[in-house]
Amino acid sequence: MSSQQKPAPRTATADATAEPRPRRLTYAAVLAALEGAALVAGGLWVLVLGLTGDPDDRQQAVTLGITLAVLALLPLLAARGLLLRRGWSRGPAVITQVMALPVAYNLLQADSMAIPAGIALAVVAVAALVLLVNGETTRALGIKGPGRAE
Repeated sequence: MSSQQKPAPRTATADATAEPRPRRLTYAAVLAALEGAALVAGGLWVLVLGLTGDPDDRQQAVTLGITLAVLALLPLLAARGLLLRRGWSRGPAVITQVMALPVAYNLLQADSMAIPAGIALAVVAVAALVLLVNGETTRALGIKGPGRAE
């Protein structure tokens, strides 16, 4: 009797990472990373203006700047997870896009230079949502639908 070792059973994650990463998944990660970078830039901008400028309420400006910078962690971590094909990363990425839609709507209601920013944010959020719920992306992340335990 030979002592052959049985190959290790393949898991859903191993199957998902064996194939090349779909472009849709890469594009979704890039969009999430861009949103995260924009939040960091906006947070730092508000923070610097709050500290060096003459805001109406310095404490509020500093708090807003720090809050925006911390909120940037969600899309940045999601983007990293998407690039590494981690199934958990789709949830934070979808939440980020859903949260971006009301912000885009409010920007579109303004009578200022905020309107182009609102259009850009709405386009990015909708495009990222479409990419994230795509079947190819779901399979690449190893996400099973309800009732599909195997």
